[in-house]
Amino acid sequence: MLLLGIAIFLSGVLPSSATIFPFPPSPTDCVEAHKVCSAEPQCEALYRGLELCAAEAAVSPLGEQVAAECLEGQDALLAKHPALLACKCQRGFRKEEQCLHIYWRVRLMPGEDELEISPYDDTMMDSHMASLVAASSYMQLDGENQCLKAAQDCGLYEKCGALRSEYVLACTKRVSMTSRCNQHKCHRALRRFLERVPEEYSLGVLFCPCTNTLCGERRRKTIVPSCSYQDPEGVQPNCLHQQSFCRRDDLCRSRLADFLNNCQPSPLTASGCLKDSAGLCLRAYAGLIGTIMTPNYLSNSSADVSLWCNCEGSGNQWQDCLRLQRMFTHNPCLRNSISWMGSPGSLPADFTPLPAPRPSPLVQEDELLSNNHLPEHNNIVVDSEDGLTQTEEEGNEGGQFDVIPQYSERATVSNLGSGGTGGAAPLIAPPNAVLLLLLLLSTSLSWG
Repeated sequence: MLLLGIAIFLSGVLPSSATIFPFPPSPTDCVEAHKVCSAEPQCEALYRGLELCAAEAAVSPLGEQVAAECLEGQDALLAKHPALLACKCQRGFRKEEQCLHIYWRVRLMPGEDELEISPYDDTMMDSHMASLVAASSYMQLDGENQCLKAAQDCGLYEKCGALRSEYVLACTKRVSMTSRCNQHKCHRALRRFLERVPEEYSLGVLFCPCTNTLCGERRRKTIVPSCSYQDPEGVQPNCLHQQSFCRRDDLCRSRLADFLNNCQPSPLTASGCLKDSAGLCLRAYAGLIGTIMTPNYLSNSSADVSLWCNCEGSGNQWQDCLRLQRMFTHNPCLRNSISWMGSPGSLPADFTPLPAPRPSPLVQEDELLSNNHLPEHNNIVVDSEDGLTQTEEEGNEGGQFDVIPQYSERATVSNLGSGGTGGAAPLIAPPNAVLLLLLLLSTSLSWG
C-alpha cells in the first residue's frame, strides 16, 4: 500500500474522482484487424481485390462497372469483418504507414465526409495534450525570447538536440549540381523530429509565444521554410491541387483528415473547437509539418498561420478552395489553440494546470557541445549579439536557406541548471525531507 501511495503521489496527475479505468477502451489497430482477416481465405481474397481496385484507380479513374464491382467487394468485406471499418492507427508508431494503408484500402470508395474522420486513435492523448497546453501557460512573457529558451531546452535534451540537428542538415543540404534542397529528405527528417521527440519539447519549439519580431523570426524559421514548403522561385501552387496530391499519399491524407477533424471550429465551446481540445488541434496541426500540406507562420510579427498556396485558377471550385484555405487563416479553434500556448490566464476553466515540463537530466559535456552545434555542410550559421541570424554561403552568395540555429549560447554542464538557459534545476534534496527521513529512521530504531 505504501508503494502504491508513493506512485500516486509522484505521478501527481490522478484526480481524486478518477476511476479504475479512466479511459475508454482503444479501438482495434488496423494491422491487428488485418491479421485476423488474413487468417480467413475468403476475407483475405476480398481484401486483395480491394488492393487491385486501388492500384487501378491510382492510374486512371475507375469505369462505372469496375467501380460498382469494387464497391460490392468493399461492402462484402466490411460485412464479414466489421473490425476493419472500426480500426484506428497510432501516429509515430513503427507500423503507422502499414496501418494507414490498410485503413484507406477498406475505404476505397469513401463518401464526401472522407476527410472529416481521423484515422488516428486519440483515446489516450486528449488528457495528455490538455496538460501540455495548460503547463505552457506558466511561461513568463517578460520580454525574454521564449523561442530561444525553447530551443535551448531542446538542445539540452539529447534526443531533441540530435534530431533537430538532423532535420536542419537535411533541409539545408543542397542536391548535387543544383541550388535546391531535397524536400523529400527534409520532410522525412521533420516528421522524425516531431514523432520521436517528446511533445513537451517539439511543441514548445513550434508554438513558443513571442512579443517581438526577433522571437517571431526564430519561430517562423524553425521548420526551414525555404526547403520544407516554399518554391525557390516563390510560385505558390493552387490549394486544391495540393490537396489532390496529398490525398494520393496515405500518410498525408491521414494527417490532413486528422487536422480537419481535430481543428473543426465551433462557437459552442470554450476552446472554439468542436472537440473542445486545444491540445489535440495543436498536435494535428503539427502532424501536417513534413507533408506536402506543410503550414507555417505568415510573418515574424504575428501568430497567424497559412498554407503555402492560393486559390487562383480554381474555377467553379473557388469556394471549396477558399474553405480549405480558411481552415488555417480564419479558424478560431486553431488560432485560440496557438495563442493559449504560453498565455497566462487565458485558458478555459476546465484545464487543470500542471507544472511546466523540464529538460532531461545532465548529460556529458562533450555530448552537449556536439548536440548543440548546427551541422556545417553548406551553410555557416552564426547568431549575432542581437539575436538575428547571419548566414554565409560557402562559395555562393545567393539562394540562402531560411534557417535559424538552435540557440546562440552554448550549453555547458556548469550552466545547465541556470535560469538563463532554461535548463533543468540542480537535483538537490530538500532539507526538510532529509530531516523527516532521519526522524523516521531514529523512531523505527527506538521501537526496535
